[in-house]
Amino acid sequence: MKRTDYISWDEFFMGVAVLAGKRSKDPNTQVGACIVDENNVIISTGYNGFPKGCSDDEFPWNREGEITKYPFVVHAELNAILNATGKSLRGAKIYVDLFPCNECAKAIIQSGVKEVIYLCDKYADTPGVKASKCMFKAAGVSIRQFVPEIDEIVLNLK
Repeated sequence: MKRTDYISWDEFFMGVAVLAGKRSKDPNTQVGACIVDENNVIISTGYNGFPKGCSDDEFPWNREGEITKYPFVVHAELNAILNATGKSLRGAKIYVDLFPCNECAKAIIQSGVKEVIYLCDKYADTPGVKASKCMFKAAGVSIRQFVPEIDEIVLNLK
């Protein structure tokens, strides 16, 4: 008899996105993304952090004040798109913990991704997320919230 307690594709890919977010050194918000083709093959992953060559020891992690992290941090979605290094994303899906901001929405649309699957939409009432939803609708990019049927995926490394 085969196993029946295996995880679904959505659980698997969202799990990869959440795991990718664990690479982020941001002390407040860790976001991960996973881009998947139409054959359920992972094309790329990404997480929020500073661009290559910009030391996370030298750039700010502050959320408030004169100099903050916001002008420097590359979001998980954009990192995943850039990490695809020329692979076609046309028709792909992107799994992400947090609903994409308007800047990431532009990159998602331009890259050819056709579906956004997100876990949380805690900034739904902000102008940026409202703009994202408007652009996704206009560009024909479908969005759906992933509602997990399981609470956790346990990884044993030993």
